[in-house]
Amino acid sequence: MKKLSTIFCLQIRNFLMAVPWLITACNPADHRATISKEVPMIAQTINNCFSWAKDKDFNLFFNTIARDSSFISVTPYKKVKFGFNDVLKDTAFWASPHFKAISHELRDLHIRVSASEDVAWFFCYLDDINEWKGQPANWENTRWTGVLEKREGKWTIVQQHFSFAHE
Repeated sequence: MKKLSTIFCLQIRNFLMAVPWLITACNPADHRATISKEVPMIAQTINNCFSWAKDKDFNLFFNTIARDSSFISVTPYKKVKFGFNDVLKDTAFWASPHFKAISHELRDLHIRVSASEDVAWFFCYLDDINEWKGQPANWENTRWTGVLEKREGKWTIVQQHFSFAHE
């Protein structure tokens, strides 16, 4: 009887977890947000957050993230950057001749856009392949989530969070 009760509870839990998805899947406004014309521009902004490193194009990077105190970045190394000035303090690592960006790949990128089309959020897996003093310095299979705002006609990352899966 206890086993049957546990199975029943798990089935109820699975159903309740699916309800929000079922509601949004049937919501036409939600569908419009998924196919928004903004998605390619948002995807490019997300990609730019790493593509700048290969040529050390700091201008591209700085124009990808919020250049004010609202920016938040959480890394797996217990480092949290609050604001653009925190990012500026951390650029010596990337500017160093010891750092070499090799490539990056975004997989399974999901982008959602608000109905007002001025806020978006995303999820993907990131492989960021680099070297430090000739040795691998990679983030592989890293989970990356974030929020963007459309400011003065341009998409800007205002919050991001990176994590490594512990399986």
